[in-house]
Amino acid sequence: QVQLVESGGGLVQPGGSLRLSCVVSGSSLDDLSIGWFRQAPGKEREGVSSISSVIGGTYYSDVVKGRFTISRDNANNTVYLRMNSLQPEDTAVYYCAAGARRAKATRTRDFSSWGQGTQVTVSS
Repeated sequence: QVQLVESGGGLVQPGGSLRLSCVVSGSSLDDLSIGWFRQAPGKEREGVSSISSVIGGTYYSDVVKGRFTISRDNANNTVYLRMNSLQPEDTAVYYCAAGARRAKATRTRDFSSWGQGTQVTVSS
């Protein structure tokens, strides 16, 4: 069974940066797609980014493209989300999730294992 644990959230000022971490256990990253999703109060969960070993397997939503960078460390079974130029609208609980190798964060239902989430608050 795949388990995921997120960390790295917190309070940051507009324009600031954070790096989220997602430690994965129970499977190798080579066999998975790992996605980052976020959910703000009163809004639906949305896909932010995902990464897999499939060629062309990196995805960013239009809202975060150019500001967020996803990466992975296979040796430590960890996926990171570097978030730059954060804005108040980026405030949300951020979740990482695991799906089959070809899953992309455009479809939440393709991800079956979820972490507990980490809060990101962007405020002055």
